[in-house]
Amino acid sequence: MSTIDRSGTFTLGHRTVRRLGYGAMQLAGPGVFGPPKDPAAAVAVLREAVAAGVNHIDTSDFYGPHVTNKLIREALAPYPEDLVIVTKISARRGEDGSWLPALSPAELTGAVHDNLRHLGLDVLDVVNFRSMFGVEGPGEGSIEAPLTVLAELQRQGLIRHLGLSNVNPAQVAEGRRICEIVCVQNHYNVVHRADDGLIDELATAGIPYVPFFPLGGSIRCSRKPWPRSRRAWAPRRCRWPWPGCSSARPISC
Repeated sequence: MSTIDRSGTFTLGHRTVRRLGYGAMQLAGPGVFGPPKDPAAAVAVLREAVAAGVNHIDTSDFYGPHVTNKLIREALAPYPEDLVIVTKISARRGEDGSWLPALSPAELTGAVHDNLRHLGLDVLDVVNFRSMFGVEGPGEGSIEAPLTVLAELQRQGLIRHLGLSNVNPAQVAEGRRICEIVCVQNHYNVVHRADDGLIDELATAGIPYVPFFPLGGSIRCSRKPWPRSRRAWAPRRCRWPWPGCSSARPISC
């Protein structure tokens, strides 16, 4: 049995995915801006990940921007039937590579259509709304207005499922009052454990927790390269061990 098979599976939306997935952010250039130095190598990495059994890829059209999604389409389309592509929106890139909020209804709608076009999809499996109130971690503020826009796009059939990213427990609760939330994606690893309580709450509700930077690292808002350790990985017993709750184990990021 391979490592990815031993990682187990989890339900994400209406699909079953392996806990070991692939975070595609570092396929873009330095600082997640511009094209990679070796596009052919990036395509090869994606194909190898899927060949190894990955069926959950995390991406965003603001990686590059547009670079990562285009590489995914080049490498993997037509997509395997069991592949779940999870994207995120709420930001745009400045000409200097800066990360800027993009939260108006027009920007959110445009971002959904950009992801559809660059991935070559008719509907997005999962869209995570990434809170932009904080960079190094969740910040205080209401997510009702932008999430309501995404919920309407879901009703229109452009999005199957909605998740949240970079959020605190109050924002998760607010989001769940607006629509069904199928996952929460936050910064979590053996050192960064601020979400221990939130993970337990989500486990009780049956909502997967998807850690980013699971091997360490931190968020950077400049053009400096983000740590390559962001590659999607989650240990089978991520709270070493979690008390009495196998369903609470995070899936991949």
